[in-house]
Amino acid sequence: MSAFPFIENRTLAEIRVGDTASLTRTLQAQDISLFAAVSGDVNPAHLDRDYAATDRFHGVIAHGLWGGSLISAVLGTELPGPGTIYLAQSLRFLHPVRIGDTITARVTVREKDEARARLVLDCTCVDAAGTVVITGEAEVLAPTEKVRRSRVLLPEIALHERGAAWRRLIEAARDLPPIRMAIVHPCDALSLTGALAAGRAGLIVPVLVGPQAKIAAAAEAAGEALDGIVVVDAPHSHAAAAQAVALARTGAVAALMKGALHTDEIMTAALDRDAGLRTERRMSHVYALDVPHYPKPLFLTDAAVTIAPTLEEKRDIVQNAIDLCRALGIPEPKAAILSAVETVATKLGSTVDAASLCKMAERGQITGGRIDGPLAFDTAVSRDAARAKGLGGAVAGDADILVAPDLVSGNMLAKQLIHLAGAQAAGLVLGARVPIVLTSRSDGAEIRTASCALAQLFVHRGGIAPPVAVAAEQGAATALPGAAA
Repeated sequence: MSAFPFIENRTLAEIRVGDTASLTRTLQAQDISLFAAVSGDVNPAHLDRDYAATDRFHGVIAHGLWGGSLISAVLGTELPGPGTIYLAQSLRFLHPVRIGDTITARVTVREKDEARARLVLDCTCVDAAGTVVITGEAEVLAPTEKVRRSRVLLPEIALHERGAAWRRLIEAARDLPPIRMAIVHPCDALSLTGALAAGRAGLIVPVLVGPQAKIAAAAEAAGEALDGIVVVDAPHSHAAAAQAVALARTGAVAALMKGALHTDEIMTAALDRDAGLRTERRMSHVYALDVPHYPKPLFLTDAAVTIAPTLEEKRDIVQNAIDLCRALGIPEPKAAILSAVETVATKLGSTVDAASLCKMAERGQITGGRIDGPLAFDTAVSRDAARAKGLGGAVAGDADILVAPDLVSGNMLAKQLIHLAGAQAAGLVLGARVPIVLTSRSDGAEIRTASCALAQLFVHRGGIAPPVAVAAEQGAATALPGAAA
C-alpha cells in the first residue's frame, strides 16, 4: 500500500518536457502466477521450473509484459496520472527479469503537443545493478482537468492452485504397486469413471462389484470400455456391499470404494459382527482437505461414522488419523483436539475428553504424533490466534489433524470448509481390515482418484490390512469368486 492516501494527476498545463516519474517493484513468484492467471499466458518458461531450467535463460523469468505493466502503472498513477488515455506503446526487451530482481520503471516526457494534448514519453525499466531490461516509447492523451481521489485499496490475494495437493499425492503413490480395490455398486457414470481413472493412474486395479447389466449400461453411457476389467456380479446394492466385504475378508481385495449406493449400506456390511471387517480398533472416517489459505493438507475426523464417541473411541479416532498421516509421509502429525474453549471445564465434556486424550498420549496410549487440547478451531489453525491467547507448543496454530468432539460438529466443519472456504475433500474410513473410500455421489474423478491414492499409500505404508498389491496388467478373475472379465 502506498504511503500516500490520495492519487493526483499532473495536467497538461503542469507538465514540462523533461518531467519524470518512477516506481519500483521487486518481482515475487506470486507476481508471475498472478500475471499468468489474469492474462492466461501459461508459457512454461514462466511457470514450470523444470522446463525453464532447460531453456535459454536457465530458469524462471517474468512475462515480458509484467515489466510493461509497471510502465503502464507509472503513466496511470504518476505521470500524467488519472485521466491519461493510452494511445500507443512500443517496448524492446533487452534482458530477462528473474524472481527477486528489483525493477524501477521510469517515464520521461520527451515531447509535448499542446494543441492535441498529447505527450510522448521515453520509458525504461532498470534493475538494481543498473542494467536496462526494457526500453520503449509511450504516446498518451494527457488530462486537462485536475483529478485528486482517495487511493483505492487493493484486495488481498492469496493464490491457491486447485488440485495441486491431490496431484502431489497421486505422484507420491505412483512409485508403489497398485492395489486391488473393490468398487461397490458402480452403477453411475461418476463412480465408474472415477474408479477407472484411478486404475489408469496406476493406483488401483478396480474390481467392479454390482449388477453386471447396470455396470455395463453405466460404462456405455460414460463412453468407457470395460475390456480387461473384472466384474463381480451381484443382484443389488446390498448384495454388492456384502460381496465386496467378503472379498476383503479373504484378502482378494485390499480396499473398498463406495459407488452409487448409500453410505449406510456399505458401512452396515463392514460393521457386521460375524461377516464384516471389524478389528480391535474403532472404525472412523478421516477427511483429507486441501484448504485454500492453509499451507498444508488438513485432516478432519470423525465427521461421518461415530455420532457421539466415548473417550475410548476418541482414542481410536485420533490414532487412526495419526496412522494415515504417517503413511502419507508426515513423520510426527500434530493433532488438535477441538472444543469451544482452550481451558478444561467440567460442564463442557469435550474439554475434559481433550485433556484426557493428551494424558493418554503422554502414557503411550496414543502414539506417533503430538497431541494438544482442548483447542478452539481458531487456535488450532492460526498462529496469530494462538499467540494472542498465549498458547505455545507445537500444535497450536499449526495442526495437521483436527479432532472434532462429535459427528455433528465435525460434519458441519467439513462442509463449511468445503462450501465456504473452497476446500477439496478426499477421505477414508480406517480401523477396518481394509481402508474404505467413502465418496460423495457428486465427487468427480479427481477427488475419487485422490481418495484411491490415500488408500493405496495407507495400505503400503502402515495400514492395518496386509498389502494386496498386483501388477497393473493383472486383475484376473481367477482369484475372485463369481467374477467375469
